[in-house]
Amino acid sequence: MTIIENTVTIARPVQDVFNFLTDMNNHQQLMPENIYNWSSTRDEARFTIQNMAKLAIHISERKEFSEIIAVPSEQAPFGVELKWTLEDLGNGSTAAKHIISADLNMMMKMLASGPLQKLVNHQTEKLKEILG
Repeated sequence: MTIIENTVTIARPVQDVFNFLTDMNNHQQLMPENIYNWSSTRDEARFTIQNMAKLAIHISERKEFSEIIAVPSEQAPFGVELKWTLEDLGNGSTAAKHIISADLNMMMKMLASGPLQKLVNHQTEKLKEILG
């Protein structure tokens, strides 16, 4: 299993960050430009990654103010879990960690690790920009 993650500190209460992330409609704002054909509901998002694949993911678990997990709702090119963990830092600040766990063979790991790390970094920075 390949684990890719990044953490940011956001100057907002954990409830605000959790409420934003539990609505898949908001996740479009976190996506880089190579994501298109976006459609979403509160629980599910469908999109295309340029030159790669079409994905459909849904939120499989919400732990109030601490964790949101999304997994593919249709066949994906590889097993993947997208997780946000939140920690209340006090003083109205939140640590938000984005973790992608992907079941990649060695060839896929070489090809996908860089773009997945870029995606995680982009999404955490966008979250900080939008809510910060």
